[in-house]
Amino acid sequence: MGKKKLGVVCGGFTSEFQISLLSGKTVFDNLDRSLWEVFLITINSNEWVANDDNGNHYSVSKGDFTLQIGNDIVFLDVIFNSIHGAPGENGQLAALWELLNIPFSSCDSYTSALTYNKRDCLSVLREINIPTAKHFSIDRNDKIDLEKIEKAVGFPCFVKANRAGSSFGVFKVKKKSNLEQALQKAFQEDSQVIIESALEGREVSVGVAKLRGDIKVLPVTEIITENEFFDYAAKYEGKSQEITPAQIPIEWKEEVEKRSKEIYHKLGLKGVVRSEFIFVDGVPHLLEINTVPGFTQKSIIPQQALAMGIELSEFFNLLLLEVLDKN
Repeated sequence: MGKKKLGVVCGGFTSEFQISLLSGKTVFDNLDRSLWEVFLITINSNEWVANDDNGNHYSVSKGDFTLQIGNDIVFLDVIFNSIHGAPGENGQLAALWELLNIPFSSCDSYTSALTYNKRDCLSVLREINIPTAKHFSIDRNDKIDLEKIEKAVGFPCFVKANRAGSSFGVFKVKKKSNLEQALQKAFQEDSQVIIESALEGREVSVGVAKLRGDIKVLPVTEIITENEFFDYAAKYEGKSQEITPAQIPIEWKEEVEKRSKEIYHKLGLKGVVRSEFIFVDGVPHLLEINTVPGFTQKSIIPQQALAMGIELSEFFNLLLLEVLDKN
């Protein structure tokens, strides 16, 4: 059997573009060339371009996601999605790939759209009694009622762009006089904003993936940040300490693993996802779900895979084989 043609898709339309490029390059560099003919596909608002191992560039059709290589039209067998944000994490590309019947590594279009919308996702998870922070949502055109927000969530609180990641559009607000400015900044990232009460406790990150037909929880990571919260600098500029496996009580570990698998199953998640929790009085409260988590060398999922004893090449290969087996 010949090699499968694989597209590693990165880039996107949001502030997470550069991080996605790093994630895509990590995946591209760690794939087994004896199994895959790999193309690194970069998407931006102007063009979609594929690169091969020899540095050749090919155009990618926005209609059927084929590659134009000389006089040949090349169809991809499978896609590894490493776009953080739109259009890869919010379900837009997933819908296209579903229409074209191209297998891909991340969640389906509906689940991607749901989990990308923090407000809607939290509403669903409350139905299965997943503890979360108190929250209040507001749209750009809504009247800002500071008293109502204060009553709903209190201070300090977090102001978050409802549909964004890598801590873009996230601000910690300690007093009411700073709230409106934070809202305006968050609205630069998204037309919807969610405001959550600030929870104090120990924060952990839990990766879950379907490997060899079974839902596996990766080693839990504890996040100790030098900053006010796990922001962009903490994630990507070395401003945090990430301990894998987390040195937390065994009952905490078991509870957060159970919750993470429950979320994976309840939402019908696919591929590898990462959920963030904070322990308040020993109870894990969900902060967010990432359905296209970072794959850079500094990202948490690669750390967890290595702690599990799986090299990145094997880990990415297992994720892709799971996709192909399902299809």
